Amino acid sequence: MTLKKRNTLVLFSSLSDNTNKEKTPLTDDELVRQILDTNNSALFGKLYDRYSKKIYNKCYSFAEDADEAQDLMQDVFLKLFTKLDTYKGRSKFSTWLYSFTYNFLVNYKKRDAPKKLGERWERLNNKDTHLAQVDDIDEEDLFELKTSNLEKALGELEPADKAILLLKYQDEVPVKDIQKLLNISESAVKMRLKRARIKLIKAHQKLQRDD
Repeated sequence: MTLKKRNTLVLFSSLSDNTNKEKTPLTDDELVRQILDTNNSALFGKLYDRYSKKIYNKCYSFAEDADEAQDLMQDVFLKLFTKLDTYKGRSKFSTWLYSFTYNFLVNYKKRDAPKKLGERWERLNNKDTHLAQVDDIDEEDLFELKTSNLEKALGELEPADKAILLLKYQDEVPVKDIQKLLNISESAVKMRLKRARIKLIKAHQKLQRDD
């Protein structure tokens, strides 16, 4: 971990520790509004404390090791510190933050010029038009996948496919909320989920055959 990121971690953690004595916690939206109104870094420490573990876990699912995940988590919060005003309250803050994080991670894995997550999915979908003709995978089938190979199978997917599956099935974000986040139609979200499910099942089946 770089010195800058280590110092950022210490800063956010210390700010959080100094503000944990509040008797009635603010809601996410109230906290965000106060941060934007006052530009109070101590309040941002509260937000960091509230979500750092969850964001770390999401980063870890895209990273090679714990140190890389820690660095990614710090990068997410550093970017969030400057982009918090882009949250408009059209969905729950946690939903928006998870999408914000996945967008960052997808761009990180691609290692090229930043593009919106919706644009990445559109490009991937254009390459996978043949999957529109394939029968969909029953959602219950996903929950019956062998756990030991599920993480490996997710790792075989394009980052954008992995991100939309995690949004839907790990973070339990409704299709209508994903639609708002990506600014696309409900049918387009369902099609992207279908394609990602099919590719996950295929990756899992290959791993099963290789065992």
